[in-house]
Amino acid sequence: VDVGNAEHIQIVTGADNVFAGAYVPVALDGATLANNVKIKKGKLRGEVSDGMMCSVEELGFGRHDFPEAPEHGIYIFAEAHPVGADVKPLLQIDDTVVEFEITSNRPDCFSILGLAREAAATFRLPLQYPSITLKEEADGDIHTMVDVEIQNSDLCPRYIARVVKNVTIAPSPLWLRHCLTASGIRPINNIVDITNFVMLEMGQPMHAFNIDTIDGKKIIVRNAQQDEKFVTLDGNERVLDASMLVIADCNKAVAIAGVMGGENSMVSGDSATILFESANFNGPNIRLTSKKLGLRTDASGKYEKGIDPNLAEEAVNRAVQLVELLGCGDVVPGMVDCYPSKRETRTVTYAPASINKLLGTDISSDDMVALLKLVEVESNGHTATIPSFRPDLETEADLAEEVARLFGYDKIETTLSAGTPTVGKRNETQIKEDIVKNTMIAAGLYEIMNYSFESPKVFQKLLIEENSSLRHTVTISNPLGEDYSIMRTSTLNGMLQSLSTNYNRRNTEAALFEVSKVYRPKALPLTELPDENNVLSIGMYGKIDFYTLKGVVEQLMSVFGAAERVEYCPAGDISFMHPGRCATLQIDGVSLGYLGQVHPQVLSNYEVDTDAYMAIVDLDLLFEKADMARVYKPLPKYPAMQRDLAMLVKDDVLVKDIETIIARQGGKTLEAAVLFDVYKGKQIQEGYKSVAYNLTFRATDRTLTDEEVNTVMKKILRDLEEKLDAQLRM
Repeated sequence: VDVGNAEHIQIVTGADNVFAGAYVPVALDGATLANNVKIKKGKLRGEVSDGMMCSVEELGFGRHDFPEAPEHGIYIFAEAHPVGADVKPLLQIDDTVVEFEITSNRPDCFSILGLAREAAATFRLPLQYPSITLKEEADGDIHTMVDVEIQNSDLCPRYIARVVKNVTIAPSPLWLRHCLTASGIRPINNIVDITNFVMLEMGQPMHAFNIDTIDGKKIIVRNAQQDEKFVTLDGNERVLDASMLVIADCNKAVAIAGVMGGENSMVSGDSATILFESANFNGPNIRLTSKKLGLRTDASGKYEKGIDPNLAEEAVNRAVQLVELLGCGDVVPGMVDCYPSKRETRTVTYAPASINKLLGTDISSDDMVALLKLVEVESNGHTATIPSFRPDLETEADLAEEVARLFGYDKIETTLSAGTPTVGKRNETQIKEDIVKNTMIAAGLYEIMNYSFESPKVFQKLLIEENSSLRHTVTISNPLGEDYSIMRTSTLNGMLQSLSTNYNRRNTEAALFEVSKVYRPKALPLTELPDENNVLSIGMYGKIDFYTLKGVVEQLMSVFGAAERVEYCPAGDISFMHPGRCATLQIDGVSLGYLGQVHPQVLSNYEVDTDAYMAIVDLDLLFEKADMARVYKPLPKYPAMQRDLAMLVKDDVLVKDIETIIARQGGKTLEAAVLFDVYKGKQIQEGYKSVAYNLTFRATDRTLTDEEVNTVMKKILRDLEEKLDAQLRM
C-alpha cells in the first residue's frame, strides 16, 4: 500500500473488494479506531502487517452515514485523493462538536441560529442570517393542491404548507449527512434529512408528507378522538385521547402533532410530490402528549419549550430552498399559511436609573440601548421592543439581566448592598405553634412527625363508621403505593403507629405529641383546595391515667388563657375512643377536640396491649379563642376567710356542674374553690357520693365579716340543693 512514504508498506486484509489503484482509508501503527481499538504493527498468518485498511464501521460510522460504502468490506473513495493525506477532512469528520446545556426559558437558543445570535452578541460581531432565495420552478397553484383548516387554534396557532413536485428520493450529500450525525440524528434520505437539518439550524421542527396519501388534499388540525388508534412511523400503534392534537386529512389522522408522523403518510422512494409542514403547537400540550404516549422525539423536545410562530415561514422557505440546492425536486410557488392570530412584538418599559440601581452599575442610557440592540431588542432609552422569539423578556428585571450579561458580570464592581433591610420573623400562627410545642415539651412529652399521606385501610383499624366525614379524603393521583394513596383527615393513625412502635420495642412508657395538618375536602370530587387544619395530637401510655392526660390539656388551655372557659363534656359516641372514658373540649359551645382512653379494640388492631390515652385539639380554633393578654394583680392586703363544703350528690352529677354553681353564687368575693375529696363507702348510701370543696373568700377593699361569707354560703347551698338535689354533710 502506498501511504505517501518513500517505500510502500505491507498490509494483510481479508476484505475481497480491494483492488490495485483503489483509494482507501488506512490506519497505521499507533492509530486508534472507534471503540478505542489500537492498531499495532505485527504478523497476521505469518505475514508482516504494518497497518489496517478500514471500513466505515471501523471508523465509527454506519452505512446510513456513508450509504455508498459496501455492506461488508473496505471503504473505497469514489475519487482520487493525495496519497498520504489525512483522511478525516476527506470524510468531513475533523470538526469539533460543542454540546450546550440550555435552560428551558430560552427556546430561541435550541438551534444553531439562536446560538449564533448569542455568539454574535458576545463577540460584538454582525450576525449573517441564511440568505433564502427561491426559484419556484414547478407549475401549478398550491391553493388547488392543498387546503388547511385549524379546528383548535389554542393548540395550533399557525400551520404552513408548501409543496414540492418531481421529487427524487436519494441519500443526502456527505456534508448534510455529517451535520446530522454530528448532532446525534441518523440520516434517512434527502427529504427527511432536510427537515431535520432545518430543525437543527433554525429551531423549527418540520415534517414531510407524501401528498398522495392525503385524502381530499386537505390538512385538518384537530383534537384526537377518545381512544383513537394510530400507527406512528416507528411501526407502533398508539392509543390517543381527546386532549391530544393530530394532523388529519378528510378521513384519518396522518401525524401526532409535534411528536411523530404516521406510517400511512410517510415519505418513501416512490413519493413524487411532497407536502412540507411547518407549524406551531402549544408547548405544554405537546409535553403532556409526549409523556402520555411515552414517545419523546427531537421535535417534541423543542415544541414543549415554546417556539416562536413567526419562525415557521422562514423555516419552510429554508427547507424548500435546500430542496432546490440539492436538486431533489421543484418547488410549487406560494404557500398555504393558516395564522388566525399573529404574534406581535411587545414592548416593556424600563428606567436606566432603576436598572443601574438594581445592578449596582453606572451604565449610560445610550450604552444600554447599544447592548440591547446586540440581541435584537430595539429601545429608545425608556421603552424596549421585544422580538417575538424572546418570550423570556417580560419585565424591567429581565432587561436588566440582559444588560448585565452583555455588559459583563466581571465588570460589575463589588459593592455593599443598598436599601432597607428586612428582618425575617415568624408570623402569629407560627409563634403560637411554638408556644404549643414548648408547653408540651415542658410537660415531659416528645415531639414526633408523621407522613401526611396514608392508606385507606386505616379507617377499618380505627373502627371509623362508613358514613363518617373522616372517610372523605383527597386521593393522590401519583401515590408511592396504596399505603400512601390518600391525604390524612385525622392524625390518629400516625400517633397510634408511633405508640405501637415504642410499645413493641419494649419502651415501658411513652408520651408523644405532634403539631401537624389534616386535609379535609370541601366537596368530592375536588373543585377547590381542601381545608388544611392545624391539629395538636397527644398520645401516652405507661404509668398514667385519664387525669394525667387531662392535666396536660388543662395546662395548654391555661397558657392560652382559656382554662376558665373550657368545658370537659362526657362523650360516648366516638367510635375509636373508650365510651366511658372520653370527653370533648368545648369553649362557648364550639368543640375544640377530645381526649380520653383509646378503644381497646383499636389498641389491639395496633398491637398495643396496654391502656393508651390520646387527645386531639384543633389549634386553629384554639388560637381563635385564645386570650393571650395577662393582667397582673397586686398582692392581697386583706385576710382571706375559708369554708369547707361537703355534700352528698348522686353518682351521675358532674363535678363541673357543682363548680359552675359555686362560681356563679360565690360572686366577686369567691377567690378559689378547690376540690379535695370525693368519697364513696359504707357511710354513703348506694347511688350517691360525697364531694368536698375548700372555698376561699377575700375582698380587695376590706376585711370580710362572717355574716358576709355566711350569706354567700347560704346562696351556694340553696342553689346546689335546688339544681342538683345536693345534701349538706355535717
